[in-house]
Amino acid sequence: MKDPLAPGAAPILVFDVDGTLAETAPDLMGALNHILAEEGIPPLPLAAARRLLGAGGRALIQRGYAEYGRTLDAARLEKLFPRFIAFYNDHIADGSRLMPGVAECLERSAKAGWRLAVCTNKLDHSTHLLLDKLGVHDRFAFICGQDTFGVGKPNPKPLIETIRRAGGDIARAVMVGDSHVDVDIARAAGAAVVLVDFGYTDKPAAELGADRVISHFDALPEAAEAVLRQRAGGLTWANARP
Repeated sequence: MKDPLAPGAAPILVFDVDGTLAETAPDLMGALNHILAEEGIPPLPLAAARRLLGAGGRALIQRGYAEYGRTLDAARLEKLFPRFIAFYNDHIADGSRLMPGVAECLERSAKAGWRLAVCTNKLDHSTHLLLDKLGVHDRFAFICGQDTFGVGKPNPKPLIETIRRAGGDIARAVMVGDSHVDVDIARAAGAAVVLVDFGYTDKPAAELGADRVISHFDALPEAAEAVLRQRAGGLTWANARP
């Protein structure tokens, strides 16, 4: 069996942002509630974030309206969205922070020879802005937002192109996320996938069909390496377990 982590193999970790690399719910919900207030709609609690976040800003606004049984047509959404983004970018790191262990995990993985990249459904500009303010922007060989390639997750194009632009190899790639969208894009692209169990999803991460699920970033390097070795041997996490 060829070692998937052998020199020259270019293993790569590709990270989601919201609910994975960073706890961004305070600022995203703050921007949503700003828009709702302008529309005369009551604010939503931070606790609603787990079921509302994960599909991008437009979906968040739509879901916010739907929480109150209100519909939002496409034309009105396109008027609200720039206001949402402007407010969000102005407050993008007021309450957002890296998840515990992220900075250490990125450093450890880079030293071990992993390439690092980002593939998220946040807009490109917002993603670069946030990662810069959180102090990890320069860790990544390539950063992909929802609009970088004209299509968002779970379409496989953003992940495939992110891996290519970062100099990685699909066969040695691990998508790291928190929701079914990350599982779906990884499967469609032919990459492995590891989920965190503390992100933004209304269904437990363990039920979403990932190769592995972790509860802290301390566990990611070993989990990602194990997944690639299992894939190289024609195994999946499910059938490799004793």
